[in-house]
Order: sequence, then C-alpha cells, then structure tokens
Amino acid sequence: MKALSEMPREAPALAPVPLDEDEVRKRRMPRWAWVVGVLVVAALVVLWRVRAARQADVVTYETTPAEARKLMAKVTATGSVAALVTVQVGSQVSGRIQELFVDYNSQVKKGQVIARIDPQLVQAALDRAKANMMAARANLQKARVNADVAKKQAARSKELRAQQFISQSELETAESAAASGQAEVTAAEGSVAQAQAALNEAEVNLKYTTIVSPTDGIVISRSVDVGQTVAASLQAPVLFTIAEDLRKMQINTSVSEADVGKLQPGMKATFTVDAYPGENFQGVIRQIRNEAITVQNVVTYLAVLDVPNPDLKLKPGMTANVTIVTQEKDQALSVPNTALRFRPPPPPGAPAQAV
Repeated sequence: MKALSEMPREAPALAPVPLDEDEVRKRRMPRWAWVVGVLVVAALVVLWRVRAARQADVVTYETTPAEARKLMAKVTATGSVAALVTVQVGSQVSGRIQELFVDYNSQVKKGQVIARIDPQLVQAALDRAKANMMAARANLQKARVNADVAKKQAARSKELRAQQFISQSELETAESAAASGQAEVTAAEGSVAQAQAALNEAEVNLKYTTIVSPTDGIVISRSVDVGQTVAASLQAPVLFTIAEDLRKMQINTSVSEADVGKLQPGMKATFTVDAYPGENFQGVIRQIRNEAITVQNVVTYLAVLDVPNPDLKLKPGMTANVTIVTQEKDQALSVPNTALRFRPPPPPGAPAQAV
C-alpha cells in the first residue's frame, strides 16, 4: 500500500477555454478590408502597365548640329598599273640565240646591243647573193656586147641593102638580131636589179642578227635564253619588253557605265596598292576611251590615269584601288548620314531586330 501511495499522480487535463463571440469578431478581418486590398493591388497593376506602355511609346532622339565642312562626291574603281610606253623587241630573222647582253631590270640605251643571233646562215645567204650579183653583172656585160655587135651588123646591112648587095630579108634578119640584143640587155639589167635587191636583203638580215634596243628604258621582260631557236616566218618573235621610263606610269581602270558620265579628263584621283597598305598615291585622268568593254553583260569603259612614280615604288601589273573625286565643295552645310535614314518602328509584338 505504501508503494502505491508513492507513485506520482498525473496532472488533470485542462479543458479549452471557449472564446466569447465578441472576441472572435474582433480577431476576424472585416470583408471590406479584403475588398479594398484587392482593389489596391489591381490599381497598382494597372498603373504599372500604363506607365510601361507610355515608356515604350516614348521616342528618344539624338541631336547634332549642322556643320559647314568640305564635301566630296567620289567614284571608285579597280585597275592595274602599267608603264607609260612599252616596246616589244623582236627578231626579223630566224636563227639560234648566240648571246644575250641584258637581263631583267637592265637599264638600256637606244642603239645598245642587247642580243645576237647566230649569223652563219644569214652570212651564207649574203655570200650567195653576192655571187648572184656578180653573175648578173657578167650577163649584163655580155648582153651589152652582143647587142652592140648586132646593132653594128644591122647598120652595115642597111648600107649594103642600099647598094643592092643584100636582099631585103637579110636586112630584116640583121635588124631583128639588133632588137633581140637590146632586149637581152634589158633582161640582164633586170637580173642585175633583182640580184642587187637580194644582196641588199641579205645585208639587212645580217644586220638584224644583232638585236639593239630601240629606245632608252629598262628591261621588264625577257622571253629567250642562249641556245634557243627563234622562228620569224609569220610574226616576229618577242625577245624583250622594254619600258621607256618607270618614273612615269599609268593606270588602266574599268569604270561602270553608271559612273562614266561623271568623269572628265583632268580630274584628280587617289589610289592604293596592296604592296603599300595605308599609303595613298596621286593621279590625274588623261583619257576616257569610248570603246565599251562587255563582260557577262556588264558594260564598262576604260579610263587612263597618269601617275608619277619618282621613287619607283609602283611596278607594272600592280592592282590599284582608285578613288576619283567628281565633285568637291568647301564649307557646305552638312548633317550626319544617320540623320537622313528613317526606319519605321516594328509592329506590336514583333521581335526586336539588331540595327
């Protein structure tokens, strides 16, 4: 009994205390407060959307003042640099190249020997022409002697006929022989002239075996080597190309038909070449040719520009990017090009596009 009395007793459970109706009403939020809150949130959302729409409709402008500056209208084209005057040196005779005295970039003077063709065949032709000339002269001399004899015989026959010592037929035979002798003289003279022409040709051909420069300049191309055989049967083979003066160059540039009407001789131009990036060279239009050049239905015209080249930087064949100033005005009122562009806004909901 004692053990039971010492065991701890559980605390009695407390029943919840009920709230009265007034307390419950105080803790509840009134309905009108909920309605007001919803209206406030809706008003804030509407206000935010209205402001966002107004901000989207606002167009911002960037202003810049109009300024007086130098304005230029330009035409651009592409061409190639070329020597002002180039001479192709060929050979008038056929034969084997025996010697070459110049090479690429060699400076030459007018009349300077630059190559020699083996003269053996031409020399043989000259000797043959001389022999023919000697034979023709001998034949002429013989014909003249025979003609003189026939002429004298005809004169004696005429005297004898007058004295009735010979018949008329004998006189006619003598006169015919005299006329034939004179004809043989004429033929022999023609043979001599023909032989003389052949001799002159052989002498000229012998001179042609020595190739000389026709002008002062620089060798920009060599097409033969020692030992090579050249044939001058139909067209003279080109041995060298000589540029007269590389300190004066020209540019042959193709201009489109839409721009050719804007160009006039004397207009200034600038150009660049890939060999010297960033460096501008000067030129002047010398000629605009009237012949149209059509390539794949594209019509262009050739404009020739004179270009000074005192330091010899420019070389034949370089590609030139040409800019020609067609109009130029100082202190012209101008605005940036961006101010002249208009781009309508995209329709609502369209994705943004990069400018």
